Amino acid sequence: MPTLRDAALASAFDHAARTYDTLVSANPGYHAHLRRSARRLGLPAQGRGLRVLDLGCGTGASTAALLSVLPDAEITAVDASAGMLERAEAKRWPSSVTFVHTPAERLGAAGIGSGPVGGFDAVFAAYLFRNTADPDRVLTSVRDVLAPGGRVAVHEYTLSGKHRHRAVWSAVCAGLLPVTTALGDGALYRHLWRSVIEFDTVTHFSRRLTAAGFTRVRALPLPGWQTGITHTVVGQVPQERTRG
Repeated sequence: MPTLRDAALASAFDHAARTYDTLVSANPGYHAHLRRSARRLGLPAQGRGLRVLDLGCGTGASTAALLSVLPDAEITAVDASAGMLERAEAKRWPSSVTFVHTPAERLGAAGIGSGPVGGFDAVFAAYLFRNTADPDRVLTSVRDVLAPGGRVAVHEYTLSGKHRHRAVWSAVCAGLLPVTTALGDGALYRHLWRSVIEFDTVTHFSRRLTAAGFTRVRALPLPGWQTGITHTVVGQVPQERTRG
């Protein structure tokens, strides 16, 4: 089955939004891993005076992770799925958190990061890039909304390339599919399985960041069953740069 893209993917996420939080809560370490990746941004002073973009916020799990680590930051959370965003907005948030409905590919059109050199101190993107039709274009958008010296942390299913990690991922998805199919969301979770298998290895994705103009790129593993399956890839915009 081919992976979903664009409107079809957003629609599938809309439908799955009602049960999404319940399903991810059954994933051992899901929220703790998001917080770990948020800490890997390395931002100081609990985010005081800083602006952070949560790109692909879904129902708000990544937003909550950022808020836990950076309680004093101004957080803008965006997502392409209206259904997921509705679930996120229904939760209790401080006034420092703002939600915007827009695809990652259209940040500029939504007024995100407007200005001559972008305005965010950091971008956090969880489980986003393998769902985009053009990851390089999105990386360019991320670079452009960051201020000089701004940081990015990508929390993503990026396989190590080793057969055993691919096998573990396929086994986990095979166990999940009967439940999600019964809920009417089988197409989305088949997409989840295939999108990870077909996406970059962590080494390849790290190279994408370097090619997009990020420096200090590092790929950091996550613990537990997701070792070799999920990574945090971090990078930074150079302190001095020009806009093309």
